[in-house]
Amino acid sequence: MFIKSGLRTVKMEAQAVSELQHRIDDAFTVACDTLLACTGRVVVTGMGKSGHIGNKIAATLASTGTPAFFVHPGEASHGDLGMITKNDVVLAISSSGNTIELITLLPLIKRLGIPLISMTGDPSSALAQAAYANLDISVSNEACPLNLAPTTSTTVTLVMGDALAIALLESRGFTAEDFAFSHPGGALGRKLLLKVSDIMHKDQEVPRVEPGTPLQNALLEMTAKGFGMTTVIDQKGRLVGVFTDGDLRRVIDSEIDLNSVSVKDVMSSNPKTINQDILAAEALNIMEQSSITAVIIENEHKHPVGIVHMHDILRAGVI
Repeated sequence: MFIKSGLRTVKMEAQAVSELQHRIDDAFTVACDTLLACTGRVVVTGMGKSGHIGNKIAATLASTGTPAFFVHPGEASHGDLGMITKNDVVLAISSSGNTIELITLLPLIKRLGIPLISMTGDPSSALAQAAYANLDISVSNEACPLNLAPTTSTTVTLVMGDALAIALLESRGFTAEDFAFSHPGGALGRKLLLKVSDIMHKDQEVPRVEPGTPLQNALLEMTAKGFGMTTVIDQKGRLVGVFTDGDLRRVIDSEIDLNSVSVKDVMSSNPKTINQDILAAEALNIMEQSSITAVIIENEHKHPVGIVHMHDILRAGVI
């Protein structure tokens, strides 16, 4: 019984959504042009379930490059209309197109000269007739067997809102980096915004030894700084090599006397380095490709100015 009911609901809503393909028409173009030309914000409004969907549509618009917010139509009549300016566009949602709280706002919207876009299930309704463009969100039946609870209609409304948002996104040339700036706290935001310079260890935290340093002393520097490696610099502070835990294992395997060699005799002369301005996600990829757990940050003078460990990037929540 449950499976049968669930499948029926999915089938009905999928069918209703598929019918939207024939409604992406001239009215949709007018709506997009109007929203794109808006120099203020898109004010989304709707009552009941349409309001809940409107809230989500406003959030989607805002996160994809179209400044938007939701205003409850009931509250708008009692002061919140002051949030709307002459530079804004109103996107009003109503399945019937005759929701009294929205109809009450029409004279005020017209008086302010604000463009109105409607999403209704009745093109002859008062709301649709007052709009620059009406987007048809009508459905033949709700998934609710009583044909009462907004189910199919809210799904269709949400998809139409997504269609608007994505059409505007593509028209604006909105990029992944733009998206990240409006989601700085999310994983995507950190991946696209966090740079190596934001998390690297620098100054006295960077292990440094000179080429003539006895290997034993270099090991003490590695232990003190805790990165499993040390940079090797010349007298001018330029990077000439690196000595790592892996190099130490090779020295031990070759049975070299640890007490008799200097770092220059066993270091790797061409260490992997990066610029501090690259993204942390890119640094992580470089480490994975090179099979290393830490990478040196080098400036334009070949000086090692920092070091970043894989754990630093993981702690930052980049992935």
